[in-house]
Amino acid sequence: MAAASSSAAATNIMLAIYEKKTNSIDLYRPLRQYISYTYSEREAVNLEDDLSTVKALRSDIERVPDPSPTTRRDLLISYFKALCLIETRFPISPDQDHINTIQFTWFDAFKQKQKAVQQNIHLDKAAILFNLGAVYSQLGLSYDRTTVEGRRLASHAFIAAAGAFAFLRDNVSTKASMGNSTTVDLSVECAGMLERLMLAQAQECVFENTIAKGSTPGVCSKISRQVGLYYEEALAALHAAPLKDHLEKAWIAHVQLKAALFYAEACYRYSLELHEKEEIAEEIARLKGGVSSLAEAKKSSKGAPAQILDAISKLEVNLNRNMDRAMKENDRVYLMRVPSPSSLAALPAFSMVKPMQMNDVLDASKEKMFASLVPDSSAKALSKYTEMVDDVIRAQAEKLQQGSELSRVRLKEMDLPDSILALEGNFSLPEDLKNEVEMVQASGSPAGLEAELQQLKDLRRVNQELLVQTEELLQKEAAEDAQFRSQFGTRWTRPQSSTLTKTLQERLNKFAANLKQAGDSDARIERSVREHSALMSILNHRPIEAALPSLSRPIMSLDANEDAIVGALKQSLRQLETLGAQRAGLEDMLKEMKRKDDILPKLMTSTGSYEDLFRKEIAKYDYICEEIAQNIEAQEQLLMQIQAQNEEFGAVFNLEDYKASREKCYKQIQAALAKCKEIKDNINEGLKFYVTLQDAINNIKQQCSDFVMTRNIQSREMIEGVQRQMAGFSFQERENTGPYPSVGQSRQTPRSSPQQTTEPQSIPHPSPQTPYYRPPEQPIHGYGHPPPPYTVPQQPPPYHVPPSTAAPYPPQLSQQRAPVGHDYGQPAYPGWRGPYYDAPAEQPGSLPRPPYTIPNPYHPHQSGYYKQ
Repeated sequence: MAAASSSAAATNIMLAIYEKKTNSIDLYRPLRQYISYTYSEREAVNLEDDLSTVKALRSDIERVPDPSPTTRRDLLISYFKALCLIETRFPISPDQDHINTIQFTWFDAFKQKQKAVQQNIHLDKAAILFNLGAVYSQLGLSYDRTTVEGRRLASHAFIAAAGAFAFLRDNVSTKASMGNSTTVDLSVECAGMLERLMLAQAQECVFENTIAKGSTPGVCSKISRQVGLYYEEALAALHAAPLKDHLEKAWIAHVQLKAALFYAEACYRYSLELHEKEEIAEEIARLKGGVSSLAEAKKSSKGAPAQILDAISKLEVNLNRNMDRAMKENDRVYLMRVPSPSSLAALPAFSMVKPMQMNDVLDASKEKMFASLVPDSSAKALSKYTEMVDDVIRAQAEKLQQGSELSRVRLKEMDLPDSILALEGNFSLPEDLKNEVEMVQASGSPAGLEAELQQLKDLRRVNQELLVQTEELLQKEAAEDAQFRSQFGTRWTRPQSSTLTKTLQERLNKFAANLKQAGDSDARIERSVREHSALMSILNHRPIEAALPSLSRPIMSLDANEDAIVGALKQSLRQLETLGAQRAGLEDMLKEMKRKDDILPKLMTSTGSYEDLFRKEIAKYDYICEEIAQNIEAQEQLLMQIQAQNEEFGAVFNLEDYKASREKCYKQIQAALAKCKEIKDNINEGLKFYVTLQDAINNIKQQCSDFVMTRNIQSREMIEGVQRQMAGFSFQERENTGPYPSVGQSRQTPRSSPQQTTEPQSIPHPSPQTPYYRPPEQPIHGYGHPPPPYTVPQQPPPYHVPPSTAAPYPPQLSQQRAPVGHDYGQPAYPGWRGPYYDAPAEQPGSLPRPPYTIPNPYHPHQSGYYKQ
């Protein structure tokens, strides 16, 4: 895992938006005159404080912004609420009966020479929302993002900015663009782009905090990828109309580099997780994708900040370093085929941010300003009209949904359009069945079962040979001991080998029995593969759809009208699809009409009956209700026509027989999947058993080697002692008996001294009460029994060399390899190129471990080698 974020240098480089500028206007006098003329002078006097508040708020908006972003934020929110209240009580428009002396002027935030001038309060509301989002973005940049709390506050500020721009896009932008004079910065497209940009910066703060917390590479990758996605969405909007060429090129370069940077960062983090899982091929492909993305982005880096370019350079170094390491390991150890980066699935992403809901922040319903200008009758009338509209929309939406569901069910009953696709050769399996087949084919089955059976045979052979070698060690030592015992007789005082190796020999016998039982299980698997090879052969079709029966044309045709029947049915299906698309459009139209339907100004200025106004306004929905009814009726007629055409189609092409054969094929595929999975599970259980047994045999082999080594050392010491004893006897005899004995001296055999008599007892040998080793008592079981925990710590033998510490990846092969002809230093059989091809370096004094392991998911204590 990387020690630090590769993009950390870019954290201080983010974007903030400047506020829009405006010209001074007088709201006080026109509003007061309207109140005085429409209501009364007395009402105008009573609302003097409210009018003064509006005047002060507007004056503060027009001034140079306050240095404090929080003060400016509160001012913008208060003025927006005031505008909401003014909108519902004062009709501002060019109409003669409305307030037509107020003109709002706002300049484009990105090109200040462009301006919009409208007698439309929605322009003022849109500009205030834009400035609110801009102030929130400035607030985000004001926090110290070198601390966890600073990054959290900055993220919240950018989320609020995204909420302000989203509220502008969804509620005000369209209304503000209805006049002849508009600016691009208030368009729906620009508001959407700024929302994505603010979300990207908020997610970026979250990513930095995630790195600081030391989260896993997988989590960091998902969060980083979402940062890149937000920047990519903002970049797409910048390249499209009307924003194309509207913003400075430095903005575009900034967003483009950030998008590439965080995509590459996600590739880097994801590759770390792949490295831990030993998925080397995909790791290399992901790293290549990240490097390619950065290289492409740097081509358009003109005008980009140096900090971002520096972060890109540092990330490139990390990507290339890890890629070189992974490629070397793949070339030396794994030998996997590296896929193309474009063929990989999309990187997973996880969003930790979303736009703040501004409805509560900007809600003006609890404000008391101008409350007296809205009579209760008007408020109740508006509520009643809203209920009428909701009833109409609810009823029509239910009709549209019922129509779509009816079409889906009827087509399913007629097996359309699957029958037409089958006739054209576009066969398809049910999605769940297709996924199962693809998973089995991806694992190499059933074509690869023979190779896996060969692996079982090779593993069994290796275990058998290990057993033979171990037994030969003990037999050789026992033979040498017997020879010395025969040679030296009673002087050879150490215990017999058979006494000391009894427990070891019992364990070896049990291992041999385990191998025999495993061989029987292997034979049953081989028989199962042979017996069901014909059944499973259907899974070898690639794609699997090639195994499905085809819907063919009749061999003999009387009137040759097959093409006409098929053509008419396909034409009817296209018409049905068109009707479905129309329903979706009608539903969107209903929602849009409701969103724009605001009769409050009419209610407040109406002098007639509210009921007459309601009837006139609700009539706007009549034409769309009529279109919905016509759509439903046309669909019903078309479904009846399709049913008749499908019956004719089925009769001509013998559709029932095709369906029966297709279902039979589905069942065959399901049966083949079940049998293939069963055999695959049995083989995997066998591989796991042999690997576990191999570890146990290697363990006891090491114990036997240590035992033999200790006995050899003791044997040499005892031989030397016996030889010294025998040499002492010979020297004493020569000393006491010369070549010519003295006259009268009798020739006697010299008596042994007490020291010489006890000398054999002083020959060092281990005490019978303390064995040279303590062999484990638990034997290895066969397939059908759970294997014992061979990893139980044991007291190391006197001459045991500890193995090297394991690394996440197998270390490079040592130069001290076994000769080419060695039984276990080479792959057990040609073609073995699994993910664990190279074995660890051999240690002196022990045979190298054969390269047979199997990847998890099988726990070493899992039982049940094969299914009955």
